[in-house]
Amino acid sequence: MKISNKIVVVFAVISMFISCNSDDDIVINPIDTAELSFEKIGTFSNGMGEEGFAEISAFDPITNKLFIVNPNDTEISVWDLSNPATPIPGTDITVNGVPNSVAVSNGVVAVALENAANKQANGTIATYSSDNQSLLNIYDAGALPDMVTFSPDGKFIVVANEGEPDDLYANDPEGSVTIIEVASGQTTNAGFTAFNGQTIGNDFRVFGKGATLAQDVEPEYIAISDDSKTAYISLQENNGLAVVDLDTKVVTNIIGLGLKDHELPQNQLDASNRDDFSGNFKNWPVFGMYQPDAIDFVSISGVDYIISANEGDARDYDGFSEEERVKDLVLDPIAFPDATTLQLDENLGRLKTTTAKGDTDGDGDYDEIYVYGGRSFTIWSTSGSIIYDSGDFIGKKTFELEPLLFNNDEGEVDGRSDDKGAEPEAVETLKIGDKTLLFVGLERTGGTMVFDISKPANPIFLDWMVDTTDVGPEGLIAIKAADSPTGNDLVIITHEVSNTIAIYEIK
Repeated sequence: MKISNKIVVVFAVISMFISCNSDDDIVINPIDTAELSFEKIGTFSNGMGEEGFAEISAFDPITNKLFIVNPNDTEISVWDLSNPATPIPGTDITVNGVPNSVAVSNGVVAVALENAANKQANGTIATYSSDNQSLLNIYDAGALPDMVTFSPDGKFIVVANEGEPDDLYANDPEGSVTIIEVASGQTTNAGFTAFNGQTIGNDFRVFGKGATLAQDVEPEYIAISDDSKTAYISLQENNGLAVVDLDTKVVTNIIGLGLKDHELPQNQLDASNRDDFSGNFKNWPVFGMYQPDAIDFVSISGVDYIISANEGDARDYDGFSEEERVKDLVLDPIAFPDATTLQLDENLGRLKTTTAKGDTDGDGDYDEIYVYGGRSFTIWSTSGSIIYDSGDFIGKKTFELEPLLFNNDEGEVDGRSDDKGAEPEAVETLKIGDKTLLFVGLERTGGTMVFDISKPANPIFLDWMVDTTDVGPEGLIAIKAADSPTGNDLVIITHEVSNTIAIYEIK
């Protein structure tokens, strides 16, 4: 059923607080991003009832078809978007396995398929024709292929194999990256065993029960350089990035992403859902692990960057769990002389933390507190240096614009403050004229924030595309005007809770 809703565009154009040297673009088609509008021109439901009928999507400009990961029906749902205002259902693709991700390039649809019988066993990548949905090939992948993408030149299919352990933590397969040469079908599995025993540093975590580094890493998301030579892989639970050379098909580097100090004035957070009011932003003596989910590669004025959505994620299994609330930790009395006050529910008591890190002197109590995610997006150099982090902007701006959606948990305002806040989940960039836009999907709060990042050290907030009928943004794709059925730039957002797909047009 088509839901016709237009958002009220909020232009609260502000300059954020971190600055550095000027980053002037070569003028191709100068535009004023403050004049852009983001209008919802279409929406449709891919399933009714429980969540999980619409997760990740991919668009094929050749056929104007949208391919949607639908694990509940064990299929890739297909829709014709020739007229985005009235999408037409097409012939769905039934798959052999649990679909986790989909990508499209040059008329080929690639689907990452988890082994349905055994999640720790190797999965597969199946490819199909975007024209008639016929099966083209099946390739072997690693354990739990969670994300698939094509290189920009279409020569490679690259897969992040997460390799999660079973619930008892008795079987923990190695994480890996599968690289498929499209022309020849040659498949290579790039692993991490060469890094076993190494200390990566900068707060990169290896902490699974009895795990080597190769077992402990869980490749989550992929961003590929414009020249199709390098893949960057987010290692979410580990708080790091991996670098893969696509020519040699080898993991060449692992980068620790460091920590976010929530005692700094720009990094305040609301840390409790039991403090009697929302938007209670304060500085607290805790460190955030960035732990990005989605990442994107972008080049601006000839300089390459990685952008991350710092969602955060804990390991919580029957056989091993790191997750605990601050009130249940034994805090070191010297490091935290005010521990009794800090551990009240209305302060830090409810905040979820890790027991895998923080006992710096090994005496059994915690000298430091580490929490999941950055509640932000970050622009990184490709070597892992921070160019810009949005600090507490997402939390404060969403609270300012829509306080009833603040840190929302299925309708409960403030319900996720003790967890990971708004949970930035997805990031996507789009070039419009001489400007570069960034879209950031907020899994819990909902909606997608829009920034002008043409000057990467000084992003400008443009809009928050939000509609309360769309819940739980999971997938986010931008379609440039040249590939769009409307002739204008589009953003398509897939929502896993409401099972809705929202289409926004940029003018």
